[in-house]
Amino acid sequence: MHVSSWVWALTLIGILTIITVDLFVIHRGDTREFTTRRAAFWSVVYIGLAVLFGLGVWAFSGGRYAAEYFGGFVTEKSLSVDNLFVFMVILARFAVPKRSQHTVLMAGIVIALVLRGVFIAAGAAALHAFTWVFIIFGLILLWTAIGLVRGGDEEEVKENFLLRWVKRTLPTSDEYEGNKIITRRDGRRMVTPLFVVIIAIGSTDVMFALDSIPAIFGLTTEPYLVFTANAFALMGLVQLYFLLGGLADRLVYLGHGLAFILGFIGVKLILHALHEYGATWAPDIPIWLSLSVIAGTLVATTVASLTVGDRRRAASAGAEKAPGAEKAGGTATGDTATGEEDDPRPLESREV
Repeated sequence: MHVSSWVWALTLIGILTIITVDLFVIHRGDTREFTTRRAAFWSVVYIGLAVLFGLGVWAFSGGRYAAEYFGGFVTEKSLSVDNLFVFMVILARFAVPKRSQHTVLMAGIVIALVLRGVFIAAGAAALHAFTWVFIIFGLILLWTAIGLVRGGDEEEVKENFLLRWVKRTLPTSDEYEGNKIITRRDGRRMVTPLFVVIIAIGSTDVMFALDSIPAIFGLTTEPYLVFTANAFALMGLVQLYFLLGGLADRLVYLGHGLAFILGFIGVKLILHALHEYGATWAPDIPIWLSLSVIAGTLVATTVASLTVGDRRRAASAGAEKAPGAEKAGGTATGDTATGEEDDPRPLESREV
């Protein structure tokens, strides 16, 4: 796939324009909390932009590259949903005010996008020079898939080196001051806790890139498609965060579905490397099959998660409604009906 320098330039300008509009136009001076309704609207807008871009790839480069882009975008978006649950833990841990969460997430995503660009460039160069890197990427995905199946403690977010360095090196104030990241106290410049949270979000997302970047390279080796798929998946992440906040506890099988997807792509990468080294028995899995597996797995895990969640809520509601809990003429239960609940005397002194 030949991508000229001016196409790269226009793409970067377009992405920066979208981010700028989100930060300084849509959310400028907005002190309201980001509601589910607003999140749904802007999520549709961002997904629509991603789809339009994919259709543009189809029109100018053909169906094969469009399929690779859409496969990468869906995979990155799916992995982002799982990452959002960790972001929820980070924001809760630092007690970020809801009105500042949009700014924190957007700034963190900008940092992540820049650093992911560096990772993508390095990964593309390594894959171009050394075929065995496909095997390394495949093993990384298989190891990540095993970790997802085993499960982990999402309530514990480990501080990476960058975050520890920031907290140890920079003087930090104790309180949030709106969306300010730098303040002045007693004539001394200090960073606010908002700055620390932005570093936490951005650097944590880069850690997630250690599995998501190899995953998308398993679907396409075109750096342009890898970068744009990552960019569109990240840009709509803020809105998806607020939209899926209420679904975090309902997608109980999402981790298992993502583990299967990562395991499948990991095997695909290893088979591709063996095929390149002349192993005729190792098939090169086509992109249409990869798309089918990814889409089918996501649909199955989502339906299963929501079905199980509905059954659990129904069972919980039935358990709370014990037989004889309600009596004619009122809702009192047990001793409350006789007035003993309001008896101020100690339990042992009451008459039996």
